[in-house]
Amino acid sequence: MGSDRLRCQCAKLAEHKRDVGFFWDLIKHLPLPAVILALGGTAQLIRIMRANLLDELRRPYVVTARAKGLSEKRVILKYPVRAALNPFASTVAYLFPYLVSGSVIISIVLSLPTVGPLLVRSLISQDMFLAGTIVLLLGVLTVIGTLISDLVLMWVDPRIRHQLD
Repeated sequence: MGSDRLRCQCAKLAEHKRDVGFFWDLIKHLPLPAVILALGGTAQLIRIMRANLLDELRRPYVVTARAKGLSEKRVILKYPVRAALNPFASTVAYLFPYLVSGSVIISIVLSLPTVGPLLVRSLISQDMFLAGTIVLLLGVLTVIGTLISDLVLMWVDPRIRHQLD
C-alpha cells in the first residue's frame, strides 16, 4: 500500500517537473524552511563553539599571550579559536542527515514533500523496505558527513596533519 502511494507521488512529481510554475512555486516557498533549518543547526554549532572557546580562554597559554602584550583580537583568533574549532568541525558531520531528512517536524508542519514525512508515512503503513532504504540513506549521509568533517579537521588542526607524516 505504501509503495503504491509512493509511485503515485512520483508520477505527480514527474508531471510537475516539466511545469515551470511548479519549479517557481518551489523556489518561492523554499526560504522559510531553509531559514528554520539553518537557524536550528547554527544555534547548535554556536553553543558548541562558545562552550569550547570559554574552556580555551581559561588556559595558561592564553594568559601568557596576553602577558606578552599581544592584542586581544590576535590572542583570541590565533590560539583559542583554532583549538576550539576541533569539536566544532567534528560536529558538522551530524548536520548532513538532518538537512536531508528535512527535520521531520518542520516538513510535516509546513507540508513539504521531503524525506522526513515520507519516512513517517512508510512506518505508519508498515512499508519496511522504504523505511529501511531511507534509514540506510541517512546512515550513508552520516558516514559521508563524518568523512568530510575528518578532512576539515585535518585541514584545521595541524597536529592531525603531522601525525600522518
